[in-house]
Amino acid sequence: MSATLAIPAAKLALGAAGSVIGSLSNALDPAKAKAKKQADDFETMFLEQITQQLTATSPGSEGPLGENGLGGNIYKSQLTQQYAKQLQKAGGIGLSDQIMRDLLRVQEQSAAAAQTVGVQNVGS
Repeated sequence: MSATLAIPAAKLALGAAGSVIGSLSNALDPAKAKAKKQADDFETMFLEQITQQLTATSPGSEGPLGENGLGGNIYKSQLTQQYAKQLQKAGGIGLSDQIMRDLLRVQEQSAAAAQTVGVQNVGS
């Protein structure tokens, strides 16, 4: 293997190993797993909204999916849902990672605040 291929292959292997380790730690902590699912669902919803806007046609025009036909809008909405799900499964746009970090940070702050209030109540 040449050096030009070795570096990207090593980066890919390290990324895959990090992903496996991250998924194992999420499996061990149900709060992280729940936050990850919520973040992924939000990113999927966001991507669905974007794909709807990208595939929108002007009113009254016949698009490639037959929007003016019977059930065309239903088919188009289902298609954009599937596009969004596949985009998110393929790695998304990085939005879910940031959302998950923020959710976990808020949960930690809430737990710390609840613990502080509990300590104050015990001392009273």
